[in-house]
Amino acid sequence: MMQTADETRHVLVGRSQWTREVQEKIDLLGQGRWPVLILGETGTGKEVVARMIHRKAASSEPFVTIDCSSLVGPLMESELFGHAKGAFTGAAYTKIGLIEAANGGTAFFDEIGELPLDLQAKLLRVLQEKEFRPVGSLGTRRSDFRIIAATNRDLAKEVEKGTFRRDLYYRFNVVKVRLAPLRDREQDIPVLMDHFLARLGARRSFTAEAMETLLTYEWPGNVRELENCIQQMVAISAGPLLHVSDLPSSLQNFRLHSRSQFVAVAAAAASAGPSQPVLPSVAPAILPLAEVERCAIKGALDRTNGDRAVAARLLGIGRTTLYRKLKEYQIDVVNAT
Repeated sequence: MMQTADETRHVLVGRSQWTREVQEKIDLLGQGRWPVLILGETGTGKEVVARMIHRKAASSEPFVTIDCSSLVGPLMESELFGHAKGAFTGAAYTKIGLIEAANGGTAFFDEIGELPLDLQAKLLRVLQEKEFRPVGSLGTRRSDFRIIAATNRDLAKEVEKGTFRRDLYYRFNVVKVRLAPLRDREQDIPVLMDHFLARLGARRSFTAEAMETLLTYEWPGNVRELENCIQQMVAISAGPLLHVSDLPSSLQNFRLHSRSQFVAVAAAAASAGPSQPVLPSVAPAILPLAEVERCAIKGALDRTNGDRAVAARLLGIGRTTLYRKLKEYQIDVVNAT
């Protein structure tokens, strides 16, 4: 069976251990209707995971996204529960709310931590009684749906502060799925890059310098930022190769900062420290770049007792880059000193 456009877009892409574990949870959760709470930073793919769980369980039923951060102002209750004709000025017709639209399917409450307290109380009643009352209506209506909620907040702390209802929190906090930020799953970055290029229909490849920048950048906007980056590079590039000059300004600034930081650390490591190389009595004024890099890497590993992750942060480079340079310079981490 061919995948729909929605199924092609909302897929979990990657080869890291984290990706495999989340996929296993999706497969298990798709077998029931348990409430699910998805935790993760903005842009990590919380709605993607929610849609995949829904497709596994009830692909033919409605999937309704409720953006809690947009439920502001006097009409937010109407958006959730609908309203009767004449309920307020401008209510010229009866409107079905998002809660009713999700009947039989899944209601995905995106950024549930943003939901106002008064609406939290009304949502709790819907989850408990499966019924609600539209604005301006004397009668109640029923809606039975699976709830999947997502947030980038620490809801346990919000409960302690009194900004989130404890009873509602425990109502949907049955199964947690925690999504890791992109910076913690570097193996997924090249796979995601190829995925976004394929979806754009772009037969492009990256120069070594552009690829290194993409792999070492920490992606504060996560997968969403990476997708936007690839779209921008394809849009402004003139040929089959995507260059550093095609990178968004934020990545170009990161690259310049990383290079200057690396040179500073390299210069310090080359001039002093336990990893100082034995140089001839008449040393050249400028060391070869390869030797400067090698000394800097060994110095950082000395300082961190061989901890490659910490050493990479000290050097201002990604772990992938550090591993490549360790192999290139034949540096044994155990005997780095």
